[in-house]
Amino acid sequence: MCEVLSPGLAVSVLKAIFQEVHVQSLLQLDRHTVYSIITNFMGTREEELKGLGADFTFGFIQVMDGEKDPRNLLVAFQIVRDLIAKNYALGPFVEELFEVTSCYFPIDFTPPPNDPHGIQREDLILSLRAVLASTPQFAEFLLPLLIEKMDSDLQSAKLDSLQTLTACCAIYGQKELQEFLPSLWSSLRREVFQTASEKVEAECLAALHALSACLSCSVLRSDTEDLLDSFLSSILQDCRHHLCEPDMKLVWPSAKLLQAAAGASLRAYHCVTSSVLPLLLEQYTKHPQSSQRRTILEMLLGFLELQQKWGHVEEDESTLLSLRAPVCSVVFSALTDPSVQLQLVGIRALTVLGSLQALVPGFLSPSDLELVVDHLIRLALHEEDSQSSEAAMEAAGSLAPLYPKVFSGHMVPRLEEELQSERQEESPRDHCSLQQRCLQALAAVSTHTSIVRETVPVLLQHLRKVQKGSEAGNAQDMVSVCQSLHRVALQCQQDAESCWYYHQTVVPCLLAMAVQAAMQESTHPLLGKALLEEEVLAAMVPVISAATTHLSPELAAQSVSHVVPLFLDGEVSFLPQNSFPCSFQPFEDGECLEAQRRLVALLMAFVCSLPRNVAIPQQERLLRELLALSCSCNCPFTATTAAKCFAGLVNKHLAGQQLDEILQLAVNRMELGLAEGPCRMQALTLLLWVTKALVLRYHPLSSRLTDKLLGLLGDTELGPAAADGFSLLMAESPDVLHKGCHADVRIMFRQRFFTDNVPKLVQGFHGAGPDVKANYLKGLSHVLNHLPKPVLVTELPTLLSLLLEALSCSDRVVQLSTLSCLQPLLLEAPQIMSLHVDTLVTKFLSLTSSPTMAVRIAALRCAHALTSLPTTVLLPYKARVIRALAKPLDDKKRLVRKEAVAARGEWFLLGSPGR
Repeated sequence: MCEVLSPGLAVSVLKAIFQEVHVQSLLQLDRHTVYSIITNFMGTREEELKGLGADFTFGFIQVMDGEKDPRNLLVAFQIVRDLIAKNYALGPFVEELFEVTSCYFPIDFTPPPNDPHGIQREDLILSLRAVLASTPQFAEFLLPLLIEKMDSDLQSAKLDSLQTLTACCAIYGQKELQEFLPSLWSSLRREVFQTASEKVEAECLAALHALSACLSCSVLRSDTEDLLDSFLSSILQDCRHHLCEPDMKLVWPSAKLLQAAAGASLRAYHCVTSSVLPLLLEQYTKHPQSSQRRTILEMLLGFLELQQKWGHVEEDESTLLSLRAPVCSVVFSALTDPSVQLQLVGIRALTVLGSLQALVPGFLSPSDLELVVDHLIRLALHEEDSQSSEAAMEAAGSLAPLYPKVFSGHMVPRLEEELQSERQEESPRDHCSLQQRCLQALAAVSTHTSIVRETVPVLLQHLRKVQKGSEAGNAQDMVSVCQSLHRVALQCQQDAESCWYYHQTVVPCLLAMAVQAAMQESTHPLLGKALLEEEVLAAMVPVISAATTHLSPELAAQSVSHVVPLFLDGEVSFLPQNSFPCSFQPFEDGECLEAQRRLVALLMAFVCSLPRNVAIPQQERLLRELLALSCSCNCPFTATTAAKCFAGLVNKHLAGQQLDEILQLAVNRMELGLAEGPCRMQALTLLLWVTKALVLRYHPLSSRLTDKLLGLLGDTELGPAAADGFSLLMAESPDVLHKGCHADVRIMFRQRFFTDNVPKLVQGFHGAGPDVKANYLKGLSHVLNHLPKPVLVTELPTLLSLLLEALSCSDRVVQLSTLSCLQPLLLEAPQIMSLHVDTLVTKFLSLTSSPTMAVRIAALRCAHALTSLPTTVLLPYKARVIRALAKPLDDKKRLVRKEAVAARGEWFLLGSPGR
């Protein structure tokens, strides 16, 4: 390792080792030292060593010959790689160097148990492969070896050979491959045609692709044969006729081989497709059966998808352009076939055809594009099978950005017409289903700014129409429109222009309709009532939220300056159609304003989705109003949304005196509400949401509020709801207080909550009276259920006895939560769980007779998971469990029977050979 050795000393040392030391007779550590000496000198004395010429290579071959220790082999293989990579002279010893390394191919090594060195078989395989595939000089020796090993009965040898061949193709040229191409093709073809292994097939196809790519890249001289043409001719000759066989046995293997070769280069693609595509089109028309047509169309689709790899193609180079008419005809015929499976492949092919237009100009004519849209509309709206309908909508969404004018000018008007049509001959159910599909299709196609500007007004107009209607089901219709609007909002989020257009169009419109409905409710109770139902308002929340989360801070500030004054001051001037019969005062008292107060849900959706750096006007006043409403409102929906809105704002509020004051005010209101009176449940709801808001951001007050919540577990009236609240604290909230709406969420907050509060839960459980013990168990099981499993496994020994006790609790929520907590632990901590196997078996078998279906299913899944424990532990219980699991086989619920069959089957196989 010395860097100041005199010139010539390195050579002297190595000559002495090569001549005087029989390295392979030394101990492993001493052999490793010799390899280290050579490695160090190659790093610091390269020029001196190269002065030895081929003698250095020959000396190293003698040193390495016969090495068996994997630790030494890794170093020796690296030395060979460096010899080749740094251009040391190999001289006449190329074959000897190949022989001394290739004798280890394929690697057959199984590391001993508890191996401290950590050398894996894969390490040796990759290291040796890097040697074998490092120089074309090895080709004449390596390729026969690979062909021989491909014919081996060992799958591992086949895979290693194929992967090595693929690696070699990256550095070989025509000269190295020419002699061996027929044999290589023969071996690859045989494996693909005969193998039952998907892995072997995949590696064969990868190797064929690599061979084709290598031949495509080789530079041709005028006097040399183009090996790519002759190689592809052999492949076509051996595979083409299988595409025409009536039984179609070897169709797929042949198609895969052809596609692997064709995908290597544009030249290969033209050569293969010019021969294969006309044949496939001809076969499609010859075979009348839908199943055969589907197979042929899937092969055709595979070749069409390959075209996308090469980008723009000149007209005179494109095979596809000459086959435009028959390809379109085949795809369009598949779309009208009665077979759903053929339709689905046709829809995929249609999507690919549409995307090819940009690569092969002129491939689809304007009339073809209109026909594409017609087919998509028919399939989306009128096809009975929902699979085809959904696939057609997805295809429309993919193609719309490529042809925005066609879709906005042809598809959107047709969908609007269908949406507004009133067909007398249709049953109400069919008409409802058609409307539903129209709404879904309008949303699916809204994937381009210009189309969004067409579809959003149509959806909003339909929502107004439904609001004015008096049908019994129009609340569900409103939910459907909101779901479509939500999908459009999500699709607009990545484009700033679409996002702002959507926001300033949809949000004021929804607010105006809701305000109008709320005012009508107080004067004409029957008008607009559906819009104020919980399910409709709940469906509007994600629409407004998704329209707001991706706004730039400047545009969000512009929008918030209108929305907050609307709720605080009744400022309606920015709303469309703003001539309302009375003033909007959602935070004022009075029974007649109950409907207006429900709209706080929409305020929550907006302000809780704003970026954190957007200032909210009159924020302190808004917080006080929300706080008052959440504690005093008799409507649970309104009180809960006000509490969530308050919590969402508190979570993002800058730390400081203002936040401290509003939190102190909230604590005072909660303590007052929890003490006595009719609003205890509202006060608990507020406590839960504020606690969650503060836990997420690690606020110091969160521990005080959590202690208050723990104290409520002993309350006979609020205890069960407080226990369920622990699930709310730990779970992801869908509408507020999550990262998607810019909430302040610190990493590992669940682990911190667990560490701080689970000991208190356990202590409270042991000190609680029998009537409230279940509350502590329920709270604990909720916390454990949402904890990352690696953390839970480390704490398992201290908590397992409590979890087992929870299984005896009569509360089905506790049982279900505990079972869902135990099931993954049986798989991830079998050693710990096996210590309690007797109790586990008894409890699980008992719960398979629970009156609650969900508990029976969870218990059976746990009984199934028990089989992952050590077999010796389980065998004494085998007969008992099999007998007990016979009863749920006759359960009246199919899902229970299904789990019973799976669990009992595993217990039957317990202890069998090979298990």
